[in-house]
Amino acid sequence: MSDVKLPGPSPLVKPIATFFGAGLSPKAPGTVGSLAGLGFGMALQALGGPVALLLGLSLVIAAGFVATELYMREVMVEDPQEVVIDEVAGQLIALLPLSIGLWYAEADPMVFFAAWPGWVGAFLAFRLFDIWKPWLVGRADRMHGAVGVMLDDLVAGVFAAILVIIAAVISHGVLM
Repeated sequence: MSDVKLPGPSPLVKPIATFFGAGLSPKAPGTVGSLAGLGFGMALQALGGPVALLLGLSLVIAAGFVATELYMREVMVEDPQEVVIDEVAGQLIALLPLSIGLWYAEADPMVFFAAWPGWVGAFLAFRLFDIWKPWLVGRADRMHGAVGVMLDDLVAGVFAAILVIIAAVISHGVLM
C-alpha cells in the first residue's frame, strides 16, 4: 500500500495562485501582482468594457479561492507571499467604478486608457488599503485559510472602489 501515490495538485494551481509568475517577484510581490491585475483589467476593459471586467473578476475570484487553498496545502504555509491572485481580484474590483462610469457615459471602452487619473487612483487606493488593512480588511486578513487570503483583498478592493467613486464625484462635480 505504501507504493500508492496520490495525485498532486493540478499543474494550473501554481500559475493561477501566483498569477502566472507575478507573485514570484523577489521584491514586492503584492505590488507586482497588483500591477499584473491592473494590466489584466485594462486588457479586459479593451475586450468588452465592464461586462468583460465583471466576467474576468468572477473567474479570478472562483479560481483564486480554489488555487489558493490547494497551493497553501502544497507549500504548507498559511499566507504565502507569492500568492497574488487575491491582489488581482482586489485590483479588478477597484477598477470597476471607472469602467462602469465610462460605460454609463457611453464612452468608447478605449477611453479607459486616457482616463489615467481613474486607474492610477484605483491602483494606489487598492495598495493603500491592502497594506494598511483598516477595519474590515484587517478582520478579513486575520481569518485562516484561503478565505482569509482572498477576502482581505476583496474588501480592500471594495474600499478602493468606494474611494474611486468619491474622487470621481468630487472631481467631476468641481470640473463640470
